[in-house]
Amino acid sequence: MSRILISIGLSLVLMGVLWHFGSRLGLGQLPGDISFKKGNTTVYFPVVTSIVLSIVLSLLLWLFGKFRG
Repeated sequence: MSRILISIGLSLVLMGVLWHFGSRLGLGQLPGDISFKKGNTTVYFPVVTSIVLSIVLSLLLWLFGKFRG
């Protein structure tokens, strides 16, 4: 149980660091990300950013599985 909690905590910290530096690299403002602004309301759909992150995470998890087992 303690390993699971430590893994979750480290994952959250890593995601926070990546989020911080990803915004500086333009992640979240890619062409294809949809945003609507009307008055005081803004709706944002990071479509392309989600696809890119999904591909990168899938590759990392696939590589981790290859080297682990």
